[in-house]
Amino acid sequence: MNNQVIDISTLEPKWYVVFTFSGYENIVKDNLLKMMEKNNLQERILDIQIPTEEVVEEKNGKRVIVERKMFPCYVLLKMRYANDLWHLIVNTRGVTSFVGPQGKPTPLDEDDIKRMRLEKVTIDSDYKRGDKVQVVEGPLQGFIGEVEEVDAPNQKIRVSVSMFGRQTPVELEMIQVEKLL
Repeated sequence: MNNQVIDISTLEPKWYVVFTFSGYENIVKDNLLKMMEKNNLQERILDIQIPTEEVVEEKNGKRVIVERKMFPCYVLLKMRYANDLWHLIVNTRGVTSFVGPQGKPTPLDEDDIKRMRLEKVTIDSDYKRGDKVQVVEGPLQGFIGEVEEVDAPNQKIRVSVSMFGRQTPVELEMIQVEKLL
């Protein structure tokens, strides 16, 4: 048996994915947070995410924007992984395994991390009230609107877009819009 001691501070934090039972994503997140606290793993497990997106749905004849899980049955963990964590995580209630060959944890690559927006991207913006912008990603991609409000510290922007014949304010992340000239 290998009793080699690992210096955790030298491990690079990476994003990993665990597979959960259907509908257990929030339960798994809560259970992982409790397990982290109980085992004092705050320096090892740095973030737990259940990526969501806003989509337009029709309910009772009205179109509404709702939040939906982007990857049902998956929870993402940013951690300094070593084999000692495997047992603790896969034995957490609701977790079935890590995503990877034979359940061996495989970190996400940089392109996946950017596409899923797991890391906060800070945009230096010069948006101001009245600017015309185009939505470049998300359910409203292609819509053109006018900036109503800018929340630079939180990287959010409120834009009024014409939806279903009327002006509708929507809150977007700055990375989702481009300024029109």
